Amino acid sequence: MSRARLLLLCPGQGDQHPAMFDLARTHPAANTLVDRLLAGLPQPADIYANRIAQPLIVAATLSMWEAIRDTAPPPALVAGYSIGELSAHAVAGALTSEQAVALAAQRAQLMDDCQRAAPGQALLTITGLTLASASTLAATHGYHLSIETGEDTCIVGGPAEQATALQQAIETHGARSKRLPVAVASHTPYMQNAVEPFAQALQAATFQPPQAPVLAGIDAAPVNDQARAVDTLSRQLAEKIRWLACMDAFAEAGITVALELGPGSALSRMLQNRHPHINTRSVADFRTLDGIKKWLDRASES
Repeated sequence: MSRARLLLLCPGQGDQHPAMFDLARTHPAANTLVDRLLAGLPQPADIYANRIAQPLIVAATLSMWEAIRDTAPPPALVAGYSIGELSAHAVAGALTSEQAVALAAQRAQLMDDCQRAAPGQALLTITGLTLASASTLAATHGYHLSIETGEDTCIVGGPAEQATALQQAIETHGARSKRLPVAVASHTPYMQNAVEPFAQALQAATFQPPQAPVLAGIDAAPVNDQARAVDTLSRQLAEKIRWLACMDAFAEAGITVALELGPGSALSRMLQNRHPHINTRSVADFRTLDGIKKWLDRASES
């Protein structure tokens, strides 16, 4: 790899689907890993239910990395969106796949506990307002910024009973909104009671020195040791994710090639729109592992 610098992206919830393990299963070692990781999970009757979705997303992402890691260039940086940040630490070698999936299940349980303690939560997208305006408007209806995805796009979380009123206010301001099919107001103070228990779970895990830095979602700065990993992974449950800042940090770090490990391609689309000069794809764009390898080879040489 000449001067190319590879970024690996690990997605959050939303794009999971029944066939998301199929491509990874074409690789013998990854196929074995899939079987091992899924054996410890409940049968996915509803792959969108939080307690199933989080460990399932992590398992799919890490299985894909297992399938391509021997032929991919070593990453210069790894980053994950929401639950994907946990996947990112495993991709970087700080955690094993089994540890990451088990922690994802604990994370989901703790977040569900918060939701049961304060039922009636919702997440909405806001498109067409600056982040400052969106934050101010959301606050008038008891909502908090959850994820900053662009200069005029974000996700907010708050009380479901105020969702319709907030959406009407957003439209009155000439912007657009969509309610997400999620009952957990992640990355807002609604999840505060999950922070300390998850920090304890992370503290009890055995972290290895990462082979590449992981970018933390809450501050868009590198994580290189367990203490900071514990701090950032636990705090992000109840604090907003600054994904816009993360995307800019990728560019500032000199990233030239980015590959989203899937499932889905939401992160690669966002990054391509924000920084078109970064050669960005998702594994979801390819039909074969060989296709991914050839693209990485070409992208690394350009």
